[in-house]
Amino acid sequence: MYSLDELKEIIALLEEHNLTTIKMSDKTNSVCIEKAPATVQPIATPVTAPVSTAVPQAPVQETVNAPVVSTGKTIDSPMVGVFYAAPNPDSKPFISVGQTVNKGDVVCIIEAMKIMNEITADESGKVTEVLVKNGDVVEYGQPLFRIG
Repeated sequence: MYSLDELKEIIALLEEHNLTTIKMSDKTNSVCIEKAPATVQPIATPVTAPVSTAVPQAPVQETVNAPVVSTGKTIDSPMVGVFYAAPNPDSKPFISVGQTVNKGDVVCIIEAMKIMNEITADESGKVTEVLVKNGDVVEYGQPLFRIG
């Protein structure tokens, strides 16, 4: 059986060399690690109301709810797995909206292949949005948090 450190090294090689699959085996062990393709996130476009040239008889108020387009940088998932916001069910989340994080701070855990992987912030900023829920399955490259 491969040790946790050996599996982490194999996963690091996968990421480092931008590979999608690694298969390894020896006399007693075999492992196949496969990375799911990145998903494409749809981009929201503002909705505009048609312009009318007719003069209404009575005053009319019309509102259009345009989708909110979020800005800022994201902290993305480096792997496929299950997202956990806290170290255990009884603990408070690692980070929450309004909190400032520094580069290298642990922001969540992603469970992949029964291994708990601490995910760290790759840059500093204030958390403006949490984009996934505790227990959600996340994809490689999926935005997890938005920071500003």
